[in-house]
Amino acid sequence: MKKHIIISGVPRAGKSTVSRMISKAYGYQHISMDSVIAGIEKTFPETGIDSDANDIGCLENVLRISSKIAPFIRAMTDSGEYDELDYGMVIDVFQLLPSDYVKYIDRDVCDIYYFITSDVSPEERFALLKKYDTPKDYTYYKSDQENMDGCKDIVEISRFYREQCIEYDLPYFETAKNRNIIFEEFAEHFK
Repeated sequence: MKKHIIISGVPRAGKSTVSRMISKAYGYQHISMDSVIAGIEKTFPETGIDSDANDIGCLENVLRISSKIAPFIRAMTDSGEYDELDYGMVIDVFQLLPSDYVKYIDRDVCDIYYFITSDVSPEERFALLKKYDTPKDYTYYKSDQENMDGCKDIVEISRFYREQCIEYDLPYFETAKNRNIIFEEFAEHFK
């Protein structure tokens, strides 16, 4: 097992569930990049990181954020903070493209796994979102129309992630169907 693990992919694909599972089973420190990115957005607007940017499409925004977050994650994993400890971090992040992982992250110390929902229609993705949505999720407070529009974007992003995972030979798990079975398969793969 590598010192650090990144769990990336789209919302409601199981990133947080899997990250917590790894953290609990193997003693990794769980880092949710959603909170870190929100802090960067509010504190350092000059970075151009804006999860809710309306000036560009959702995929373009993921591309922009990924190109800025990937070097940040590299700095986190290179910091030496965990060198003397037995455990490392499991980093849960939406906006990290496979191409930026390959470009910026040291693969000798950090593995990555993608969780996506690319083999469904936006309508099926919407049903999945509704099934797993809780008051802890930002989508819980959005209208059905906003969430449906978001589901169209998520399916597009999932398909883009899948293409890049294939191109860069990175592992990905399709969780739109048979989610719990996929989680069990991942747990076996991860061992």
